[in-house]
Amino acid sequence: MSEAAESESPAHPGVGELLRNRGFTGLLTYRLLAMLSYQIVAVTVGWHVYELTRDAFALGLIGLAEVIPYFCFALFAGYAVDHLPRRRLGMAACIGLLLTTLTLAGVASGVLPAGTSWFGTLTIYAAIAVNGVVRAFLAPVYMSLFARVLKREEFVRGAGVSSVVMQTGLVFGPAAGGLLVAWGGKSAAYLVAAAFAAAAAIAVITLRVTEPPLPSERAPVFKSIGEGLRFVLNTQVVLGAQALDMFSVLFGGAVALLPAFINEILHYGPEALGLLRASPAVGAVLMGIYLARRPLQRHAGRVLLIAVAGFGLSIIGFAMSRHLWLSSLMLVFSGMCDGVSVVLRSTILQLATPDHMRGRVSSINGIFIGSSNELGAFESGVAAKLLGLVPSVIFGGCMTLAVVGATAKLAPKLRRLDLRDLH
Repeated sequence: MSEAAESESPAHPGVGELLRNRGFTGLLTYRLLAMLSYQIVAVTVGWHVYELTRDAFALGLIGLAEVIPYFCFALFAGYAVDHLPRRRLGMAACIGLLLTTLTLAGVASGVLPAGTSWFGTLTIYAAIAVNGVVRAFLAPVYMSLFARVLKREEFVRGAGVSSVVMQTGLVFGPAAGGLLVAWGGKSAAYLVAAAFAAAAAIAVITLRVTEPPLPSERAPVFKSIGEGLRFVLNTQVVLGAQALDMFSVLFGGAVALLPAFINEILHYGPEALGLLRASPAVGAVLMGIYLARRPLQRHAGRVLLIAVAGFGLSIIGFAMSRHLWLSSLMLVFSGMCDGVSVVLRSTILQLATPDHMRGRVSSINGIFIGSSNELGAFESGVAAKLLGLVPSVIFGGCMTLAVVGATAKLAPKLRRLDLRDLH
């Protein structure tokens, strides 16, 4: 039987069958709503800070303000997910996102006594810092529940569907954020984001899923966290995939500098910010749809390395563009390459991780992957300050190519990986 035929056999259910799983669709709804809220805030707060400061370095500080508390709480969040009711933790995280977004709306509207002074900027950074704590819980809750609503043989295709949903949020969230800022103002954008956060809280607490029984005795916190760290460090395919993505995004991320690119290079307004922020996700959605229909199995490690190299080349092309639509196209290509990376990395993580460690391993993955976006934002701001706007992004793309070469050399098990080896 051919590989394509096998993918449609009962052992490998199609996309339609997965979407008839109410637990899976409920989990996807939670992820989409939380993503929409987070992305609208990300676009709006970037424009908000740039309006107040007119400084690319200040945009980089947004990432730093979020990643420091994220780092501090991520491992403890993973421990909590493995030892406490997961849906309740997800609901609490969404409520936290709701409250911080309402705070930002208060600053933008003048309800809070912050105005446009330095105290207003400081309040924005403080709200983003709390968001960093909140976000430490969102991904481990999702990843641990993912394995409860799907069978093991459904993980590969489920990861493709999940990527489409996530990237859909990355398309509509930034686009909606840019349009809301342009037509309704920053306060309206923040309030819409708050509504999505509230809906996400409802979606996760009403999710149809059987959670594993809570352990009768909780292991000591640091001992339990250490167990998760040892698992990741001793599993080369997991460590290699996470490190590859972290360093490529760290050096190759240009999204944090988009407000400056639009203002200084392309000469457009906030509506262009929504377009460019959404462009990578458009590419990732297209790739996610393809991979959901035809999941990768063979030569997965090699494909992953090629995809990350393509991401680096796309970022270099974006830096050299002086036309809005060409810049958007380069970011679409970067999203297609990143979409391959997202699906393969999440599939490797799900297949290689024991169920009782999913929260901790997912939180470690979040430190590698999720925080790389914020650290990348800070790195981009510093590099732009030192090298200039365009040279800093070209430098980052070149560094991404170097990371691919180093990973191929240092992680041979990842380079030779077939996903069939993990089933």
